Amino acid sequence: MMNVTKERLRIWNFFYSSVGKKLLTGITGLGLTLFVGVHMLGNLVLFASPDAYNQLAHFINSWGILLFLFEIFLLGIVIIHAWLGIVIRIKSERSRPIKYKMLKSAGEPSKQSLSSRSMIVTGLVLLVFLVFHLSSFKFGTYYSTSVNGVVMRDLAKLVIETFRNPVYTFGYLGVMILLGLHLRHGFWSAWQSLGLLSSTWSSVVYIIAFFLASLIAIGFLVLPLAIFFDLLYAI
Repeated sequence: MMNVTKERLRIWNFFYSSVGKKLLTGITGLGLTLFVGVHMLGNLVLFASPDAYNQLAHFINSWGILLFLFEIFLLGIVIIHAWLGIVIRIKSERSRPIKYKMLKSAGEPSKQSLSSRSMIVTGLVLLVFLVFHLSSFKFGTYYSTSVNGVVMRDLAKLVIETFRNPVYTFGYLGVMILLGLHLRHGFWSAWQSLGLLSSTWSSVVYIIAFFLASLIAIGFLVLPLAIFFDLLYAI
């Protein structure tokens, strides 16, 4: 019993340490990046047809309790990731009492950039946006439709209706650009925190992070733009 207690205390002390916090931030960050990427691909299904999009959403909702548990798990990851990011930033600020008047990129091998310096800001914006996003779609207006005789939610109608609103559309575009900035540094930083990058692979993953973040951001941008400018099914 004593050994179990000591082991638990050792694990707790590790994750409470700076190294442990960064490790957990990296793990949760990679998990959220995977989810965001899959979510982006799901959005693009609407380009195929409203029925295909609604069928995908209906299939996911058919998971029932499993979907609920996954959403709780995902919410937990978001909260942990956000909390750790804030704690790490506060500790960093306290350890540097003298603020720099001007921040410049240190160049190679440093990865300091606008993306890295704005992580806390972009992260907080994304956290606030998540609340509005869920209220707009998951808990938004419920329209019904029938696909092949199956009654389901017409989520496609809600998405199209929402992105015809210029305020929501261009606000969404701005947030997705910030998402790209957040992922730009976050993806590389996560692998760095896990201790899996050598000096050579660090630069390679840094380049991969740029293209991955760009693809995800663009993937989220094309749908609202196509809807707003009536290009979704113009071809």
